[in-house]
Amino acid sequence: MAINLVKGQRINLQKESGQKLTNFCVGCNWGAITKKTFFGLATKAIDVDLDLSCILFNQQGEITDYIWSPLYNFTKIGLPQGKLDSNDRALHHTGDDRTGDQDGDDGLDNEIITVDLSRVSKEINSIVFFLNIYKNREYEGDFSGIPYASIRMFEGTPSKVNSVFASYNVATKTECVGKRALIMGKLYRHDGEWKFNAIGDAYEDPTIAHTIMRVIKDYSK
Repeated sequence: MAINLVKGQRINLQKESGQKLTNFCVGCNWGAITKKTFFGLATKAIDVDLDLSCILFNQQGEITDYIWSPLYNFTKIGLPQGKLDSNDRALHHTGDDRTGDQDGDDGLDNEIITVDLSRVSKEINSIVFFLNIYKNREYEGDFSGIPYASIRMFEGTPSKVNSVFASYNVATKTECVGKRALIMGKLYRHDGEWKFNAIGDAYEDPTIAHTIMRVIKDYSK
């Protein structure tokens, strides 16, 4: 049975069978917003762009790697351009979805980071996952206005969900009202094993660059 994550909750990555969860997906799902037009006689889909990202830290809290959309180029402010794969190839991002589901929930996540903990470099001590709303002309709102916006950890592939391990319904969380950035949680090593901390801290960060700097400053250890 899937775990409904609660802010601040710490969980062992262990399935009901007792086996360790080592290969899984962290996915974000959401839908486009339907807006009435022409005096309410017609509808229009408004594209919504959420971005799922992560930063990897060593035991000293120093950045060793990162994943965020390659469409972001932050070199002018001292941050690297985004990429889809970790250096050790243990994590892979499926790519930037800039619209959300246009015809209702298809049961699959729009952006996914696949994780193979057995391949994570030994120097990595923690991996922080976070979510942002890209501000465009069509949608300048918050998480609460995005249909079925949610995050989940599941076994399977980006095109097939076998078993959901844990989920967090962003759109229904009161702490996400008025917020455009979410520090989802942290995978971390403890006594030689990987565990997960559901952080669930939401912020009004106007851009992903602000969230990246926040993660580096406040969530690296």
